[in-house]
Amino acid sequence: MSNCDNCSSRAACGKNQDECNFILPKYGGIKHIIGIMSGKGGVGKSTVTGILAVKLKAAGYKVGVLDGDITGPSMPRFFGINDKRADIIQIDEEQQVKFLPVETSFGIKVISLNLLTEKEEQPVIWRGPMIAGVLKQMYSDTEWGELDYLLIDMPPGTGDVALTIMQEFPLEGVVIVSTPQDMVSMIVKKVVIMAEEMDVNVIGVVENMSYVKCSNCGEKIKLFSKKSAEEQAQYLGLKLLEEMPVNSELVESMENGKVESYIGNSHDYNDLLDNLIALSK
Repeated sequence: MSNCDNCSSRAACGKNQDECNFILPKYGGIKHIIGIMSGKGGVGKSTVTGILAVKLKAAGYKVGVLDGDITGPSMPRFFGINDKRADIIQIDEEQQVKFLPVETSFGIKVISLNLLTEKEEQPVIWRGPMIAGVLKQMYSDTEWGELDYLLIDMPPGTGDVALTIMQEFPLEGVVIVSTPQDMVSMIVKKVVIMAEEMDVNVIGVVENMSYVKCSNCGEKIKLFSKKSAEEQAQYLGLKLLEEMPVNSELVESMENGKVESYIGNSHDYNDLLDNLIALSK
């Protein structure tokens, strides 16, 4: 079996194995690799990653999450596994290692720098090449097993890590996360253009924090721009995958370590799941 057989981009790739520059995982096979990204921080990119992971797992898929935001990792906190640490196994005399990801209560495999450092508050003070190198090692040297989906929570912006993932990982596509503000949409547009110039499939956009729903009457109250989510998606030139409200119950479930049960048992976010599966290659 060639490396191409384990590549998530094989269906759309015209290269032969000798021409391929993609990094593939050493331990296991991954059918679909999806990046979740945005132009700036604070828009809920990690939350969307976590929601998608839980929904995919609840639908019967084998799921992993790579926390690609090396300097600001948050996926362990989302899943309530921040008190755990990934095992590191030395596999030969040349100091090569293999990472064993931490599994969530739902069985989602997660690897993050915060699962490899002694304390989660320990800062990473590295320059770009070091960050990109560690990210590639976390991806290639983790014991993923056989996954249907690997979701990569990417750092905001168009810097080194985003460029590395787009150029060297066999991405099937990216999901863009935005919020309903013109300034945010303008910055997010930069990421969309970057993906298009890198010939990366943009699956669609999730508008997070679109509104607050009144608990008494059910009215949708727009906190930011009065423009509709469809208008914002049209500006970005993307399909709208989901319009997500500010959800205090979701936040409370994360703080109580019950986020997977909350998302898995909720009928919310089903459109997001269906759209992702339908629009990924």
